[in-house]
Amino acid sequence: MKGLGAGVFEITKRYKTDTYRSVYGVKIGADVWVVHAFMKKSKTGIKTPKEDIELIKSRIKHLKETLK
Repeated sequence: MKGLGAGVFEITKRYKTDTYRSVYGVKIGADVWVVHAFMKKSKTGIKTPKEDIELIKSRIKHLKETLK
């Protein structure tokens, strides 16, 4: 996943016609953390909304700081 750092990945699944479920995870050491999951319904493409990207970034930052 570009722009979110190393080890961050996205899982999506097509659901019905235009609905996607997205799960964002990050691998830290041997652990895999799910940092955000939501149902995305986009009318203008498949891009993840900016608010969700910012939330993901803040959660990853918090996890990395907490697990130091």
